[in-house]
Amino acid sequence: MSEQPLLGKVAIVTGAGSTIGLGRAMTLALVGAGARVAMMDVDGIALEQSAADARNLGGASCVLPIVGDVGDPADAERTVRRTIAELGGLHVLVNNANPRIGPLPTGLVFSNIPPEAWINTIRVNVNGPFLMARAAVGHMVAQGWGRIIGVTTSLDTMIRGAPYGPSKAAHEALIAVIAREVEGSGVTANVLIPGGAAYTNMTAGVRDPNDLLAPEVMQGPVVWLASAASDGFNGRRVIAQFWDEELPLQERLEKAAAPAAWPQLGRQTGAPRG
Repeated sequence: MSEQPLLGKVAIVTGAGSTIGLGRAMTLALVGAGARVAMMDVDGIALEQSAADARNLGGASCVLPIVGDVGDPADAERTVRRTIAELGGLHVLVNNANPRIGPLPTGLVFSNIPPEAWINTIRVNVNGPFLMARAAVGHMVAQGWGRIIGVTTSLDTMIRGAPYGPSKAAHEALIAVIAREVEGSGVTANVLIPGGAAYTNMTAGVRDPNDLLAPEVMQGPVVWLASAASDGFNGRRVIAQFWDEELPLQERLEKAAAPAAWPQLGRQTGAPRG
């Protein structure tokens, strides 16, 4: 792969503002690979800080900060329109945004989760990826090439606690649906996860940083997923922790990739396909 495999490509990364987040790390990787990136976040102050880091790497015109809420249909549409108009196109969408949730009850008590925490998590982690992908996919299909990348989590986390786990399960299922619908169009939809708890705003101050994956673990695989090298790779999940660029590609994928949304588990039910 060339040193700048994304030269000429334009991406949107949601949740790109956090100065210690996965979105910032992936933005820097995409910029370093030659892409220009629309960085979307609700936090304008943090967004400008992360955008400054990206500009130090890729120059003044490499990023377009957009303050917006992925859960708002108008903001999703506006972000896609601004990206195309101001950066000259759209090729890659990375749905990474997460809501900032305060302390939640522990133990058995899912019924004690404040309704507003549940509703906001679903709005950002489920509605957001749907609205952003819906706004972007028509442009991608029309140009015959595009990438939709959803950041979800492990199966264990999906079934361990609410509202985060169920929201990510829904996002993963959405990616599987999109992948099937865009098959053969030149557009692909895949999942990318760190492969363990990562150092982000959700874990900072709660977990020992030495026990957490660095956000930079996402950088190698997100560049590959966003590039032409991944043509035809569709409906899959990639575990960043297992992404080893010293391995030949086929061995790397055997180690780090599997079908998105565990379709093999669904077949065990014995239910007829609809």
